[in-house]
Amino acid sequence: MIDVAVLISGSGTNLQALIDNCARDDFPARIVLVISNNPDAKGLERAEKAGIPTKVINHRDYPDRETYDDQLDEALNECGAKLICLAGFMRILDARFVNRWRNRMLNIHPSLLPSFKGLHTHERAIEAGVRFTGCTVHYVNPELDDGPIITQAVVAINPDEGADSLAERILSQEHIIYPQALKLVAEGRVRVVGNKVTIRDADYENLMCVNPKAE
Repeated sequence: MIDVAVLISGSGTNLQALIDNCARDDFPARIVLVISNNPDAKGLERAEKAGIPTKVINHRDYPDRETYDDQLDEALNECGAKLICLAGFMRILDARFVNRWRNRMLNIHPSLLPSFKGLHTHERAIEAGVRFTGCTVHYVNPELDDGPIITQAVVAINPDEGADSLAERILSQEHIIYPQALKLVAEGRVRVVGNKVTIRDADYENLMCVNPKAE
C-alpha cells in the first residue's frame, strides 16, 4: 500500500475518481492528504466527506514560488506521502520541487501529449482540425506538461463539435485512466527508462485506447 497526496485547485472531479478507487479493498494506494492552494476549492469538501485530511496552502500568502513550494514539500513529507497526484492543480511548480519528487509525481493533462501542452487544449485541437484528441497521465518534469507518459485515452472529435462537449467527453476518460495509472505505479509495474515508460505485464490496447470512437 502506497501513501498518496493529491494537489488540487478546483472542483476535484479527478480527485473524486481517485477517492472512489482508493476506497476499494483491492486498490494498492490510499490518499493520506489533499492539499489545495485555493481555500474555496470544492475538492476540499469531497475529501472531507470521504474522511481524508485536508490542508490549504494558499500561494497568495507566500512572497515567491520557491517559498511556497518549500511549504508544500514540508507538508508532503510530514504526512508521509510517497507519491503525488496533481488533479487540476493550477500552479506551475518550481524545478527544485519537481526534481525532489521526480518519478514520484503524476499529472493528468487533457490532450494527447506531446500535442497541445498548456491551456485551452480543446479549442486548439478543434481549431487545428485534428481527428483525435484525448488525455494523458504522465510523470512530471520541470518543463510544462512534459514527462514520461504512463497512460493515454483517445477520443475522436465529432464533426462540428464544440469545446464544451469535447471537454466533457474527455473528462469522463480522465476519470478512468488516472486511477488506472495510479494503480500501475502503486503496484510497482511502471519503470522509467530515459523519457519512456515500460509497464510490466501491460495490456497496451486497453491502456492506450480507452475510447477511440466518437460518441
